[in-house]
Amino acid sequence: MRMQRFVLRPLTAFGSPLTGDTLFGQFCWALRRACGEARLNELLEGYCDNRPFIVFSDAFPHGFAPLPTVPSFLRNDTDEGDRKHWKSKRWIALDHLGKDLAEWWPNACDDDHAYRKACADPEAEQCRPCARMQPHNTINRLTGTTGKGSFAPYVRPQIWHHPETALDLYALVDADRLPPSEVRDLLIALGKSGYGSDASAGLGKFDIQENAPDWSRSTARSFMTLAPCAPQGLGYDGTHSYYQIKTHFGRHGDMAALSQPFKHPILLAKTGAVFSLPAARAALFLGQGIGNTSRAQPRAVHQGYAPVVPLVGLRREA
Repeated sequence: MRMQRFVLRPLTAFGSPLTGDTLFGQFCWALRRACGEARLNELLEGYCDNRPFIVFSDAFPHGFAPLPTVPSFLRNDTDEGDRKHWKSKRWIALDHLGKDLAEWWPNACDDDHAYRKACADPEAEQCRPCARMQPHNTINRLTGTTGKGSFAPYVRPQIWHHPETALDLYALVDADRLPPSEVRDLLIALGKSGYGSDASAGLGKFDIQENAPDWSRSTARSFMTLAPCAPQGLGYDGTHSYYQIKTHFGRHGDMAALSQPFKHPILLAKTGAVFSLPAARAALFLGQGIGNTSRAQPRAVHQGYAPVVPLVGLRREA
């Protein structure tokens, strides 16, 4: 598989965070609209048998990757002050990837630093994304006003980026099944139509350009994930694997959202999870494809794969 890096420029607010698994679902809908259902079904053959045709990462501030989820003894935390300190440190510059993990911690940074580096406006007062609550209401056509129940006013969160912010999105592509140029074209189309919640109301629009990836692949025993993934039952070394879990309540997109929008809940490991393998090998992605996610669409799948970064110097004893 070939690694592509796309640099995204947000054009509007976002109703949903840019995560790899959600983006995969919307990418499949964009591919279906552009190329037809038969082409999509062809590409999904073997998806749940470790043969994904594409695997997306989350979107990160340009030039940075997330810090791995590891216990405090690997960071040499000595007191409560250290633990509070590391709660704000979320990012590591890409030029530190490939170095010993012990060198990551002194160079870790918080949202303010990472997003300021990713912002092309040197005079911006605030570069990190901010969340705002957007009021909405539904008018009862019988009374001409809002009311109670389904007609009660409500708010939804929106994520606002500085307009000069650049975000990195990585995609592992099976070039024999899906040409990289087609991936770029489909992402451009997706950026014009909008991503995530309230895309139909104008949210989630972005522009893209393509860059080369910033790290090389090498043999390792431990890897950090760049998207939520499903590690269940894959035989990873539990003694040296560290992660936090989340329950993903997925919804159908596009036309399927008009009938039965809800999918089955899925348990995933959050982005930044660390998984160790029984033996060293070169890995581009970890995890698995998840089927049987919907009663309304029996063929629907969920991206339980994640692109990975090899880690050096992880395996230490507590």
